[in-house]
Amino acid sequence: MDEKEKITKTEEEWKKELTPEEYRILREKGTEPAFSGEYYKSKEAGVYLCRACGEKLFSSDTKFDSGTGWPSFTEPMNRENIELKEDISFGMRRTEVLCKKCGSHLGHVFDDGPQPTGKRFCVNSLSLKLDKPN
Repeated sequence: MDEKEKITKTEEEWKKELTPEEYRILREKGTEPAFSGEYYKSKEAGVYLCRACGEKLFSSDTKFDSGTGWPSFTEPMNRENIELKEDISFGMRRTEVLCKKCGSHLGHVFDDGPQPTGKRFCVNSLSLKLDKPN
């Protein structure tokens, strides 16, 4: 993705576009409570988009029930649409998953997912918007 395609907004602009809870998660790297998000149990078909910018992130075809209380996916739709960063907050070493287009926090990826990837992309429901097929 070209740098020119990235979305850059001020935090004040993001605050106007997002609800306070969306802002806390997407822009301040928050986490919604487990088993509370609208998509953690969803089995509906579609494409999960970044709630902040609409970038295509995950397919419902790769979604699975991890038992953790958050939507989990074995892989992104397109690796070029996400960014991975080391996260050492809260005394843990994790890998943060961000939307590459707008820099919003999505969740974390872990190495305890099912095959074929062995990955578990654990994502906040409030970071996503499901685009259902017509």
